[in-house]
Amino acid sequence: MSDVEPVTSTPAGAHYLRARRLGVDTQYEAVVFMRKDCPVCRSEGFTAHNRLLLRSGERHIIATLYQVTTDLVADDEAALSESAWARLDLKDGDAISIGHPDSLESLSLVRSRIYGNAINESAALAIITDVVDGKYSDIHLSSFITACAARPLDRREVLALTKAMVDAGDRLSWNANIVLDKHSVGGLPGNRTTPIIVPIIAALGLTMPKTSSRAITSPAGTADTMETMAPVELATADIHRVVEQEGGCIVWGGAIKLSPADDILIRVERALDLDSEGQMIASVLSKKIAAGSTHLILDLPVGPTAKVRSQQAADAVSSGLVAATDWQGYRSSARSHRRPGRSAMCAGGATRSERSGHRARRGADRAWWLGATWVRHVNRRSNARQRPRVDEIPANL
Repeated sequence: MSDVEPVTSTPAGAHYLRARRLGVDTQYEAVVFMRKDCPVCRSEGFTAHNRLLLRSGERHIIATLYQVTTDLVADDEAALSESAWARLDLKDGDAISIGHPDSLESLSLVRSRIYGNAINESAALAIITDVVDGKYSDIHLSSFITACAARPLDRREVLALTKAMVDAGDRLSWNANIVLDKHSVGGLPGNRTTPIIVPIIAALGLTMPKTSSRAITSPAGTADTMETMAPVELATADIHRVVEQEGGCIVWGGAIKLSPADDILIRVERALDLDSEGQMIASVLSKKIAAGSTHLILDLPVGPTAKVRSQQAADAVSSGLVAATDWQGYRSSARSHRRPGRSAMCAGGATRSERSGHRARRGADRAWWLGATWVRHVNRRSNARQRPRVDEIPANL
């Protein structure tokens, strides 16, 4: 789904200002900076944090207004953040129209959830579609996340949210009956098993297109670490080429639009320090289903500095995930393990890949368990005619 929607016409009487690239990185949120005393703000009654509709040609976005009281921005200019600039595909000096957006209907569904009503499939799709289209400010996102955390999502709501997150983005498909994937809930720096597991699985003739994230809670994510050894920002066609040739890949999921709402929600969840069970399950499953996988193993580190901080929470996530994956015949397995104390922090991806060499035996032991579990899982739960055996994994790993 596109970040911006096509616009067929421009309303009469619209206000126009010159677009200027201010060079401010606001990540996902589109922001526009305007003089507080400019004619447009005065005539329309705009105040800071208002949501404004910006149009350029056949593109439009909704941006959050920040007002300037100095000469940083001229009174006939609208200065845009990097996100807003890219999504409108502007050049300096382009004229953009500025006005009031329509009311955001899906917010009534968020309020309904706050008041105790369940989210059904149509409600989840309406909310997630508006999230992906950039219509939700960080304040709106916070209200949705909190509404889903204060009263836990039930199984039907988790499935509705998962399906909506999948449908709001692209999907990969593969010419294989069994497509494997793994996910570690994480929260532990220096904890890298993916670069070991994917080659094990691919060496057995199985398919494992692994999409990974960049840093979320630590200096370097799996994709950052892998990027020190190989490119990770691959287009969809390149991912298919690599997987067809090698049987697997490790790429940054953000380069392709698989469950794009997930990255938007995670950013706000981090700031709120909220990571509810239902949203965690929807987050994991939506990314994996969108990547085309059919079987998933979930690794749940448990400890005081991990995302999952108690065995009770791990058991809840594990049972919730397995129950949710009955949808569309998806198969999953989960394993939790305690990680007492704090893991050492690293400077970044390069440091981590160097340290991986010193810790290869410990990493291989854990990757062996995950890889062997996968093979046993496929043997037990698939109907493949030629099934790999655990003893086919090279002993020298």
